[in-house]
Amino acid sequence: MLKNVNWKGVFKLFCWVVCLTGLVFLMGFVEKKKQSVVCKDVRIIIPGSDNFIESDEINAILSDNFGELRGLDFHDINIHKIEQKIAENPYIDFVKVYAEMDGVINIKVTQREPVLRVLNVNGQDYYVDSKGLKMPMSSNFTAHVLVANGFIKENFSGKLEPIESKQLNDLYKTAVFIKNDSLWNAQIEQLYVNDNYDMEFIPRVGIQKILLGDADDLEIKMKNLLIFYKKAMPKVGWDTYKTINIKYTNQIIAEKNKIDSTKSNQIIVLPQVNQDTTQNVTVDSENTASLKNNAEGVKSPVIKKENNATGKKQVAEKNKTQQ
Repeated sequence: MLKNVNWKGVFKLFCWVVCLTGLVFLMGFVEKKKQSVVCKDVRIIIPGSDNFIESDEINAILSDNFGELRGLDFHDINIHKIEQKIAENPYIDFVKVYAEMDGVINIKVTQREPVLRVLNVNGQDYYVDSKGLKMPMSSNFTAHVLVANGFIKENFSGKLEPIESKQLNDLYKTAVFIKNDSLWNAQIEQLYVNDNYDMEFIPRVGIQKILLGDADDLEIKMKNLLIFYKKAMPKVGWDTYKTINIKYTNQIIAEKNKIDSTKSNQIIVLPQVNQDTTQNVTVDSENTASLKNNAEGVKSPVIKKENNATGKKQVAEKNKTQQ
């Protein structure tokens, strides 16, 4: 009967049991030994040079809530409570506290990453971070992120809190999209919400405003704008148009700077961008640019005319903010 026993397998199992038992014993011994170690120092680690919160503020949190840690045995220091208390700070995204056998307690802090700065209609100034949470401004550091101002309604309580309105969520989604695209991150300087609650881009290159509307179908709208930028603007000049309207996914409306009552100053360009089609640019005798889709079965865009000499709504001038 013993001849049928897989002694090689039994031996392997026995080795695993011994190793695991030894590991558990060793971990318990180290943990017990660590508990008897006296805290000699507290090391605060905040990666990066641009900090919303400084080491002195972390030390103040420790002092106010836990007193002096140096000189205490590790078993008298509650690591988890320290983590929870520090994590309450609105500028901190994640905190890890751990002790070492040399008597040093390490506190490693990861800060929140703002993607948008908001100036609302009530004069409040706050950030929205990469996770879509509103966070306060800091006296230590001003983040160089996209600024949104104008007719923005959503208020801020001063504490870390989620976005509540579609308007602010659209601004957040747009800011994330721009941040993640190197071209638009370099080109778009500011977001503005006009009195119709439509989003506008303020570009770094060119004097025109770009009317986005909302963040629905954002990728398609930005793809349309990119085609217009690449193929139309170089032919007519970057200062030819004062407004480029990309609110609609199936067209772009561009309004010229100079008003000429004998010519159309507003055009509609391109049917909806499709990955399976190609776009060509033409510049007609009236210096209006249009992107025409040559794919079979797609009708040419209709040009709409509008009297620009009267009844034109003015857009409020963007606020000057310091980054």
